[in-house]
Amino acid sequence: MVREIIWLAAILSLFTACKKQEKTAENSDVQHISVYHEAGKFAAWPANGGMWAWGDELLVCYSVADHEVKQGHTYDIKTARNQFSRSRDGGLSWQVENAWDGGIKGLAMDHQVGDSAVVPVPLTEAIDFQHPDFAFLFQRESNNRGPCHFYYTYDRGHSWKGPYAFPELDSMGITNRTDYIIDGPREMRVFMSIGHGRTAMASTSNGGLSWELVSYIGPDFTLSEITHQRNDYSLMPSSVRLSDTELYTTVRHREGPEGHVWITAYRSMDNGLSWQPEVEPVTDHVNSPPALLTLPDGRLALAYIHRRGGWGLESDGSGQSSLCIKISDDNGKSWSEPYILRSEDGANVDCGYPRAVLNASGQMVLVYYWNHSLGEQKEPYRYIAATICDPALFDGSQSFFGFAE
Repeated sequence: MVREIIWLAAILSLFTACKKQEKTAENSDVQHISVYHEAGKFAAWPANGGMWAWGDELLVCYSVADHEVKQGHTYDIKTARNQFSRSRDGGLSWQVENAWDGGIKGLAMDHQVGDSAVVPVPLTEAIDFQHPDFAFLFQRESNNRGPCHFYYTYDRGHSWKGPYAFPELDSMGITNRTDYIIDGPREMRVFMSIGHGRTAMASTSNGGLSWELVSYIGPDFTLSEITHQRNDYSLMPSSVRLSDTELYTTVRHREGPEGHVWITAYRSMDNGLSWQPEVEPVTDHVNSPPALLTLPDGRLALAYIHRRGGWGLESDGSGQSSLCIKISDDNGKSWSEPYILRSEDGANVDCGYPRAVLNASGQMVLVYYWNHSLGEQKEPYRYIAATICDPALFDGSQSFFGFAE
């Protein structure tokens, strides 16, 4: 009897291993994975939180709330809380972690913790930005005028120190998401959203004890009357360092009476003291913030969501949303046509906000929120998804992906 049980267990183990291998083989080029999904919940906006990588250990911050059927974002904002998901295998599997238990206790736009909130205080001890297990997280307290605060960790986000107050470097208020470049143990550049209309860069040279507004990037919509009429803005940057003196950033840009939203770019040759507009990476109306990444071979990859399909449960005739990548092999001076990584599975316009990192194997791991609301008999809930792919696939040919229309 014991031998039969052992034999049966061996057969089941072999069957499971074969099924797993079969699944991996079928999806070896591009894999779509559920990071967090829960019936009755709305999960969204990794770009408002942040994403970090330490080899194959990945961490992403996003917002979870109660699902609420209504036009627009289908959630009850009063229930919104930050949450983390962690992967220890390069993005293939994920475990949920409670942000409050980890020390994320300040009141924020995506973290409505009410009277339990911890009030941000000034930082009194310099941060070591080059600690091997370091990460830095911005949180904005309101969408339009801030203020904002920050946290940091020395243990890969298992516990966070903070919240610490970030100075009001502009009278219109700071509404930062997480976008930064580390230049030394005490030196960091952060790319900021100001009010609901402008991008800027600030820096610290003393481990975050004090900050200086270095430069503004692109147009200013914060004070214009047209801002209130049209909701024009230039914000949510995603940035990389290209050399000891060269910086490059991509920005979500909205302008004009039709509410056209595309992705612009700016370059600095003097470490952010001044900026010049560059070729716009995405000119279509995509209504997406960018996620910019330097690939192992030096090329730039820009991930974004082409948001389509209307807000309701029915399509508005404009198709479905798609996850797209553009590649530049000349540091952003020109960009490829968009590769489509994901489409035609029922996502309406309420999706996107990607973040991107590389895992230990050099694969791109993109995390964003997604849904299948346009599919018949599909759940309406927004969830956090990941897409994993090898950058070598983006070789300029149409043989694998095809190009977006």
